[in-house]
Amino acid sequence: MDQITLKNFRCFREEQTARLAPLTLLVGENSTGKTSFMAMLRALWDVGYRHRVPDFKEEPYDLGSFDEIAHYRRGKGGRAGAFQAGFNFTRKEGKGKKDEAFQFEAVFEKRGTIPVPVKRLLSDRDKKVWVELGLRHDGSGELRFGTQKGSWEAGGFVDFGFLFRGTADGQMAPLFLFTNVFMRSVQSARNQFTPLEGSGQPDTDDLELIEKMCSSEMRYFREPLYASAPVRSKPRRTYDPSRASRDPEGDYIPMYLANIYAQDKEQWESLKNALEKFGDAAGLFNEISVTSLGKTASGPFQLQVRRYDQKAKGPRRNLIDVGYGVSQVLPIITELLRNDVPPLVLLQQPEVHLHPSAQAALGTLFCDIASRNHQLIVETHSDHLLDRVRMEVRDGDVPLKPEDVSILYFERCDLDVRIHSLRIDNEGNVLGAPEGYRKFFLEETARSLWKRRSVGN
Repeated sequence: MDQITLKNFRCFREEQTARLAPLTLLVGENSTGKTSFMAMLRALWDVGYRHRVPDFKEEPYDLGSFDEIAHYRRGKGGRAGAFQAGFNFTRKEGKGKKDEAFQFEAVFEKRGTIPVPVKRLLSDRDKKVWVELGLRHDGSGELRFGTQKGSWEAGGFVDFGFLFRGTADGQMAPLFLFTNVFMRSVQSARNQFTPLEGSGQPDTDDLELIEKMCSSEMRYFREPLYASAPVRSKPRRTYDPSRASRDPEGDYIPMYLANIYAQDKEQWESLKNALEKFGDAAGLFNEISVTSLGKTASGPFQLQVRRYDQKAKGPRRNLIDVGYGVSQVLPIITELLRNDVPPLVLLQQPEVHLHPSAQAALGTLFCDIASRNHQLIVETHSDHLLDRVRMEVRDGDVPLKPEDVSILYFERCDLDVRIHSLRIDNEGNVLGAPEGYRKFFLEETARSLWKRRSVGN
């Protein structure tokens, strides 16, 4: 995703546009919509790439029903009858070919108590070619499309509603399936196109442009993204074998590590080395190990870590005995260092319970992962993490360019929130920051310096 737009969603009444990059950092005061923003990212991923009705109550984001999600303003403003969001994406065409840029949008309305995407719009970035799929209140579907020659509505010859209506598990038909039905119906029903702009009927070139666009990368079913909770799982002294399936709190991580340790020694050594490299840089641990307490792989086990000093190795300690920071960061770094990292990762407050040096080390890790063709969206209150990212880009220690980093500053404006898309330059300086950006930290620093001078006098 290159950019996201929001309107009438939670605290975002006016349309907001935010630039996304391989590494995007969300900063701002509490209750300024950062978690809602990440929830919408996941919803758009589900609608656009996974072709399913998003669940706005799914952990780690529980936004409630439609009435809690659509923007509400007291008095005459009332509650918005719909909210919308969209994102831009670029299809890489390979060497020697021009990349193609597209825009996907969705409009959500209330069906029962939940928000349902009743319109999906796909267009090229300049909106010269577009297709819109809609679901009416009576359950029937509609399809509109346009090119530079005009725009038309396709109706009467096929019921698109059966394709748009979700199944019991919330799945929706992807865009290319509509196009397939649409193209198969063209020959026998060309006179059923109703002109919306211009006159006459679309020709073969118009229809081929629509089909080509809908056969973009959005036709492929994408895997789920990973979203972490702001508070991760509590460590246990002993773990019993269980199913290792991803969860926002990272409860499955000990079992995942135990499975890799028991089943794939080569993969375990690779992951172990990567975890220990981070642990050493963060000052958390120098060694991590899985200790079996039974005679078989199905028996209980422990996770242990070890610190080294200049003269000797310390004792191995159970995860529960070394401070909460290790167990809180372990799910995050394991997710990022395993060999099947999802293409999009959403992280909330990864710095929780970490010393500033470990927070800074996370900044280095995020830069490294984002440079490997993964997209990270990180909500943080850590200046240490943010400053490390700026310095890594400035010093060139990671293959991440200034344009590969976006800082989104969420600023409260009365009852609404405004998103500022900030960039950094080659020297790591933040560009385009509004007056309120980091105002608190500057005031605290000024107060500290003023007090010091007073004592000296």
